[in-house]
Order: sequence, then structure tokens, then C-alpha cells
Amino acid sequence: MGPSRIGSLRRRLLLGALALIVAALVVAGLAIGLILARFVRGQIDSRLDAQIVALVSGLEPGPSLRLSRDLDAPPFDRPGAGWAWQVRRGDAVLRSASLGTRDLALPAPPVGDEDRPRPAEGTGPRGEALILRVLPLPDGTVIAASAPRAALYGPLREAGLALAASLGVLGLCLAAGAVAQVRLGLRPLDRLRQELEAVRAGARERVPDPQPAEVRPLAAEINALLDQNAAQLAQARTHVANLAHGLKTPLATLSLALSEPGRDPDGRLSQLVASLDRGLRHHLRRARSAALTGATRTRTALAGPVADLAGALERLHAEKGVRVTHDIPPSLAAACDPQDLDEMLGNLVDNACTWCRQEVRVAGRAVGNEVVVAIEDDGPGLGPEALAAVARRGRRLDETVPGHGFGLAITTELAELYGGGLELDRSAMGGLRARLRLPA
Repeated sequence: MGPSRIGSLRRRLLLGALALIVAALVVAGLAIGLILARFVRGQIDSRLDAQIVALVSGLEPGPSLRLSRDLDAPPFDRPGAGWAWQVRRGDAVLRSASLGTRDLALPAPPVGDEDRPRPAEGTGPRGEALILRVLPLPDGTVIAASAPRAALYGPLREAGLALAASLGVLGLCLAAGAVAQVRLGLRPLDRLRQELEAVRAGARERVPDPQPAEVRPLAAEINALLDQNAAQLAQARTHVANLAHGLKTPLATLSLALSEPGRDPDGRLSQLVASLDRGLRHHLRRARSAALTGATRTRTALAGPVADLAGALERLHAEKGVRVTHDIPPSLAAACDPQDLDEMLGNLVDNACTWCRQEVRVAGRAVGNEVVVAIEDDGPGLGPEALAAVARRGRRLDETVPGHGFGLAITTELAELYGGGLELDRSAMGGLRARLRLPA
């Protein structure tokens, strides 16, 4: 599964939290809206029921339909307002002043006695939608009171706008809280990433044990992996040390044999054996150190070694008139052993001096967490196939030039040992450009 399908954990948590917040606000808005509708409707019904009770108590006994007092209190006295009442017994009708001479369209009353008004829906004399409360009396009298639907929907609309604004502000606050919670919750992972960067850079050997309960198993597995890797590295370097020990004895025997009269008249073989012995001792010391203490990261400045190397190689290739220019910032430093750095730079700069016409340039700069040292020459350069072949151990493109073909391969291995690398390509000067990458 690719990274694009896995996505971001932070985005997942935020989208999940926002979806739940929106769903909760929608449900809360609907629930509060229903509660407000029932509350406003209950207030209107209570007012209409109170008017009906007043009409019942105001009816005079007898066959004629009359009221003992005027019950056209506001708002039942405003024409066309929708607030109205009506009392009907047979053909006799009593109306509120708001109805004028028109009647309310009432639903058919149920047969039987009822002691409370019942809700109903109806229309006014002008076709307006009304909320009704109807009370049929045992003697056939039907009393009804009405209110306009606007009396229900108007307050609900105003309350709904205020409620929507309040829920919107609440949603923004909850979203901000969710963002803060996700950031706070994922902070241990960011801290773990920084600690792993410190381990990779050599600033620490292990991830600290104090971790949150959810991250602690991951940190423990990482530490176990680091311990296993360190043990395997130590074991491998111990094997290298044992191999070096095994080679030292044949080299010593060979050196003694070549020291006998007549065995090495010009001394070239003895010099070669001595060179092999020095290289073997260097790698033996490094293998012993790594096997005992693990991989160490020493801060090694580049400006001094490059300047010394440039001067030495200019003298060594004085017959060609080689000029080695270097541009290394004084503060530029690599996290590697000084002797390893000298070996890598020595191989690359010496190779450039060997193949150049007259000029070699060495430049260094920091790129992110790495140091990049570029060595360029104005020689013939290499083609694509030759670039791929030259980095292989023991592969030489020109057997007439002194050497053994191990320089670039050893440099690559050393750079990769420190987490860097070596890249070869065409130089703007016409020759080869070697880019050595090392941890800063």
C-alpha cells in the first residue's frame, strides 16, 4: 500500500473529529428546534385555551346565545390579525371583533362530551392558515379560538437564526479544540521522530525510555532494533578484525621474505607490502574501535584536511603543473572519523589529479543534514558505461596508469558506512565530477 493510500494520521483524526462535531451539531439543532416548536406551540395553545375558558364562563344560561361581558381583549380585537374566537349554537353565532361578519371554517366536531379544547387546523375568512383550539359542549355549542400560523413560525424563525449562529460559534470552538487536541495528542510522535533523528545523527544511541503509554511499546521495539543492529554491526566488524589479523601474518612473512638479498632488487614489492600493511592496520584499528564502542560520530572540519591534501598533491604532481583550488567554508564539518575522511578525500582528489590536464577544483557546502564535497577536474572525463564500471572494486579503465582499482570502491563503501554516498557524473570543466555526501 503506497503512501498516498495510507494518508496522514493527523488528517484522519481531524476529519473524524470534524465529522462527529458536524453530526452532533446537526442533531442538537434539530432537537432544540423541535423543543422550541413545542414550547411556542404550547404557549399559543395555552393562550387560546384561556380565551375558550373565558368564553365558556361568559355564556349566559338560557336558549339564547349571549355573553355576559365583552371578551374582545387584545389581540382578538384587531381585524385581519388571525387572532379570533367564535361561538356557534345551531344558526346562532357570536364572533370576535377581528372576524367582522365572517366565520371561521371549523372542522366537524366529534360527538360526545369533552372537557378540554382539542387542536385543529383551519383557514380564516381570508384564506390564511390558522392554528385552532376547538371545544364542543354537550348542548351542541361549539367554541373555537384561533391564532395565525405566523405566531408560531415567526418566533421559531428568529430563534432558529440565533440558534444557528450559536451552534456555528460552538462548532468553530469545538473544531479549534479538536485541532489543538490532535496536535497535543500527536506531539509524542513528533518528539519520537526528533529523537530518532538524533539517533541517526549520532547524538544519542537509544530512544529515551520515558514515553507515553501508547508510544512506549513502539519506542521499546525501536530500541530493540537499534540494539540488534548494533550487535550485528559489532559482530561484523569483529569478523573484519579477525580477518585483518589473519592477513597480518602472511603479510609479515612476505615482508621478511622480500627483505632477503636478491628477492626484491628495486624495492617495489616491499613498498607495496608496506602499503598493504598500513591500510590493514588502519582498518584493523577502526574495526576494533567499532566492535568495542559502536559507531561513533566525530565532528571533523573539512577546510584544514582539504588544504593540506591540496598542497601535498600539488607537490606530488608537480611535473604536470597541477593546480588544486579549494572552496571550503571554515565552519563546514562532517560527522566521520578524520582518518576515514582523509582516505576518502585522498582517493578522490588524487584520482582527479591523475586524470586532469592542469586544474582540479574542490568545493564543499551544507545541503540539509548532509555535507556535499564536489571534486572536479578538466580531464577527458568518462562516458555513462565507464561511470557505471569504474566504481566496481578492482575495475580499472586504463591499466597503464599506476593503481589497483580499489580507490573509488573503498571510498563508496566508507561513505555508505556513514550514511552518505558517492556520485559520479560529468563536470562543467569537461572532466569527471565526484560528489561525496557525508552526514553533517
